[in-house]
Amino acid sequence: MTKSTFYEQVYEIARLIPKGRITTYGAIAKALGLAKSSRMVGTAMLHAHDPRLSVPAHRVVNRIGLLTGKHHYDTPTQMQELLEAEGIAIKDHQVQNFKELFWDPLIDL
Repeated sequence: MTKSTFYEQVYEIARLIPKGRITTYGAIAKALGLAKSSRMVGTAMLHAHDPRLSVPAHRVVNRIGLLTGKHHYDTPTQMQELLEAEGIAIKDHQVQNFKELFWDPLIDL
């Protein structure tokens, strides 16, 4: 068996984020044992928009709930629209009720 690449490991965790919940780049990095690699997780998420990968990249936000990845979608509002379709309220490009909606892969894996 071959070892998963970093991107594949990031995507495996992202696929576990429940609908209607969010997590952060840093939380995924910590779950992988690479706490200082949140930017690398962000880079992996940039490449996760291929529908064949089935990665809910829209559920990954920055540490305070800002939709920092929104510029990498087909339209500037697509990330927000995907989150709102799952019942997540967004105001000024930020997830509302962030703490209640936060999914921690270290706890929930």
